[in-house]
Amino acid sequence: MAGEDYFELFGLPRQYSLDHSSLESTWRLLAAKVHPDRYVNSQPAEKRVVMQWASTINEAYRVLKSPLIRAQYLCELAGCDLQTESNTRMDAGFLMRQIHWREQLDDARDANSLVMMAQIEADIVAAQSMYTQKMAVLIDEQRDYEQAAAQVREWMFIDKLTREVQSVRHELSDRQS
Repeated sequence: MAGEDYFELFGLPRQYSLDHSSLESTWRLLAAKVHPDRYVNSQPAEKRVVMQWASTINEAYRVLKSPLIRAQYLCELAGCDLQTESNTRMDAGFLMRQIHWREQLDDARDANSLVMMAQIEADIVAAQSMYTQKMAVLIDEQRDYEQAAAQVREWMFIDKLTREVQSVRHELSDRQS
């Protein structure tokens, strides 16, 4: 199960762009087949196997559903080392944009402004959409996994920033309640 190709498991082509409704319906079908209630009277060994399959199916669904994690997974399947721990080199323009967003985040927090937070969130959503489009081209069309890996590393920084922005937004919402 550890070596299972998640795309193969779900009967989907191994590509970045995917049919979300097929992913969803296949997940429901697979999850129903290995639901613990169906194996109440089974032997313990069979129950363990079913639980392992259920875990694999749920992990596959989580990976394939997330645009960022799906891109990481495809790069890894292609044998591309993402070097997330050792390679932190980033494009200068990207670094400047990161600094700008962090300054905006600090300003919004200091001003206690949900309006400013909404603008930051909109900018980040637009950036994430751009990365989604880039991945479709780099992975599905060009098969350029090295460049895709570089873009994934940038996207991971944006994903972390997204979580920070959400945390600050909740903090500001709580202050204003």
